[in-house]
Amino acid sequence: MGDNKRFVYWVRRLSEIAMIGWLSMMLLVDLAVAVGAGGLQFLVPVCGAVGIVAVVLRRRYRIEGFAVLMACSLGVSLLIGAINVVGVPGSAESGALLILTIGVLRHVEPVRRAATLSLVAMGVLMAEGGMRDYHNGGLAFSFMLFIGWATAAGVGGYLRFQQERRVEAIHTVRRSERLELARELHDLVAHHITGIVVQAQAARTVAEMKPEAVTPALDAIANAGVEALTSMRRLVSVLRAEDEAARTPGTSLADLRLLTERFSAGGPGVSFEVGQGITDGALPPEVMTTLHRVLQESLTNVRRHAPGTGWVEVDLRLHERTVRLRVRNYGSATDPRLSRLGGGFGLVGMAERVEALGGRLLAGPTPEGAWEVFAEFPLT
Repeated sequence: MGDNKRFVYWVRRLSEIAMIGWLSMMLLVDLAVAVGAGGLQFLVPVCGAVGIVAVVLRRRYRIEGFAVLMACSLGVSLLIGAINVVGVPGSAESGALLILTIGVLRHVEPVRRAATLSLVAMGVLMAEGGMRDYHNGGLAFSFMLFIGWATAAGVGGYLRFQQERRVEAIHTVRRSERLELARELHDLVAHHITGIVVQAQAARTVAEMKPEAVTPALDAIANAGVEALTSMRRLVSVLRAEDEAARTPGTSLADLRLLTERFSAGGPGVSFEVGQGITDGALPPEVMTTLHRVLQESLTNVRRHAPGTGWVEVDLRLHERTVRLRVRNYGSATDPRLSRLGGGFGLVGMAERVEALGGRLLAGPTPEGAWEVFAEFPLT
């Protein structure tokens, strides 16, 4: 898990360094052109330097940096065009503007605002190509910059489309799981209320025959009410947050074991170890049902993504004031899943569901070469 995160981090860092290095090389080209042309051409590398700074700071000042670079570029183009001198568009300046255009189309909300900014960027690039090569009309430069803008717009639009598709898919998963949660909440309330009613009827009968036994019966009713309220609060908080739901109330350790046995009957062998102190009554019902969902999703992913798995280990244990579930699969030559959000929408939902109950869920490779799903819940 940690190695995977470090790998992604260094890939991003190296990509960032390569991009800044490419823009810096273009800036050196702009400087060489400015030395040969002289005059106002020295303003072009200044715009290139502004563009590099805007790219470096784009995550913090995305729109501000974009606007400053466009204003600087347009101002230089108008100045060169007004004096009617021969100029050349800046390569670093144009490259930075195209990179920022991709980011704006991908991240800026709403879509209309992002599209408007990208069209303004196109106008700035056309002015750069047309006004700085005044004597030749700038047609060649304008055409090249338009092709660059169209490519950047296409890349940015595609990335935004993919991002919105993923958000919509996650929203659909959450909506369906909320329906499951509503059914779970109904059954959970019915379960607790039924117990309270039965104990109240028993207390009434005991009161007629043995009045001194009424107090313990009332205590049992109060405890059942507290348990019902606690479970309802946790489930309703998940429902309000549109987080993921568990399957059905009343899940037991036997259901977890049955799940592993069914998986083992049609696939690789599964060992299921339950630590000391774990009983059906020791875990809250919402935790037990979420454990069932995590185990089900983990085994499903083993079958789907690691068909060469030779053995699966399931371990459920208490650790201080937490309960921990580990699911490991061995013997698979490759496993294309990534950690957390890369593991499919099932793991996305399970991670959020576990976190909604105050726990955490991790998924990733282990040093031993296995793939592990780890879920931890606090027992408060």
